[in-house]
Amino acid sequence: MTGAAPAVVAASAAPVFADLVGQREAVDTLMAAAEAAAAIVRGQAPPPGVMTHAWLFTGPPGSGRSVAARAFAAALQCARGGCGECAECRTTLAGTHADVRSVVPEGLSISVEEMRSLVLRAGSAPVGGRWQVVLIEDADRLTEKAGNALLKAVEEPSPRTVFLLCTPSTHPDDVSVTIRSRCRVVSLRTPNAESIAEMLVRRDGVEPRSAGWAAAASQGHVGRARRLARDPEARSRREAVLAVPRRLTGIGACYEAAAALISATDAESAAAVSHADARERSEMERALGAGGTGKGAASAFRGAAGVLRDLERRQRSRATRAKRDALDRALVDLAGFYRDVLTVALGANGVAPVHADAFADARAAARKWSPESTLRRLEAVLACREAIELNVKPQIAVEAMMISLWRG
Repeated sequence: MTGAAPAVVAASAAPVFADLVGQREAVDTLMAAAEAAAAIVRGQAPPPGVMTHAWLFTGPPGSGRSVAARAFAAALQCARGGCGECAECRTTLAGTHADVRSVVPEGLSISVEEMRSLVLRAGSAPVGGRWQVVLIEDADRLTEKAGNALLKAVEEPSPRTVFLLCTPSTHPDDVSVTIRSRCRVVSLRTPNAESIAEMLVRRDGVEPRSAGWAAAASQGHVGRARRLARDPEARSRREAVLAVPRRLTGIGACYEAAAALISATDAESAAAVSHADARERSEMERALGAGGTGKGAASAFRGAAGVLRDLERRQRSRATRAKRDALDRALVDLAGFYRDVLTVALGANGVAPVHADAFADARAAARKWSPESTLRRLEAVLACREAIELNVKPQIAVEAMMISLWRG
């Protein structure tokens, strides 16, 4: 199941791919592969090079990498190629299918222990008789040892095992060259605002005007567009971020704005993980016998302190990742504002603004700042994003950014 894929174009998209926005070429490739996979299950010879055992879904944030991978997994398990209605499709999309195992990293990395356990289970025959699918979201978070464990499995796959990896890009820093060389790459692009708006209207029932605004403000991130269209708090947080340039009137204001931004993103991330943390701890305590009245129940629970500490460690790691993600969303919004200022300053007529509701502020800023200083401000935001990815303490990175934005 290797080799270059021929140019096969599917006639129409299967229902499981309906939420993959603006990715026609990728859908055609995956549907052709699902048809070839079905032929293999029937004992027939598929067209050469169409189906392979390892896939790498790559694209910018919000392009739908994990959506594409899970839809493809459903198409592989479905006898009708992804009808969206059968038990195989529903359970795969819900993450409960017995033959589809997923790794969704909640912390900063995927450990070798987690990967070895997954690879071991993936070597077994599929329960349903079709395919054993291993789906790894954010494969760029694999540790070196975890990547080596995965590489061995990808090099020597079981006949009915398929690996689906998702990563922002195919840069060696994101996924090793050796793993990449053994995968078929499915490149996703940033969907346009029109496609996102149409999806919000069709799937979520959003009013067309609100859908168009949210799609533009999301800068091509489908999940972000959905949050902006449906969540008033998400819109309020965005408004607070877009007010930052007006607040930078001096050094003291820079530090205040940095503290406010960090505090707001910390609160957002805490709200996002608190429910899951409480549920996991409650379930773990019940499993360990908390509240039990039987003989030895209390002593057994006391002896499980190490298990609870391990849970707390994983939750802290997830909280750190959630904080970084929330802060990054705020920085993307801020970068969009300076992009709008730059388009005005350079007279780029006909270029739609990212933040239409803050365009008056962008025009006012363009009258005060030179294009060069605006570009320096935009670069400061991008440098802050990069610094945080390199593990610079967020408070320090954001304070440095705010000072650069004030000075221009």
